[in-house]
Amino acid sequence: MRLMSYVEPEKLVETPCIKVCVVDGPSRLCLGCFRSLPEIVRWQRYTAEERAAIMEALPSRRSQIDPSRLP
Repeated sequence: MRLMSYVEPEKLVETPCIKVCVVDGPSRLCLGCFRSLPEIVRWQRYTAEERAAIMEALPSRRSQIDPSRLP
């Protein structure tokens, strides 16, 4: 008799990405999610706590971008 093993489903990583991937030159932040390029690249490797800290900081970053550039 063959035993079936249970494999836990992959956990989804929360992300602020809204599929508007354009980097603002002066602020160096994504116009869609307000993350920096290094944060976007490392996102999957951050711990849940590191991602939560970045997510908390994102709303205040909006003010670093010229409003005329925002989608």
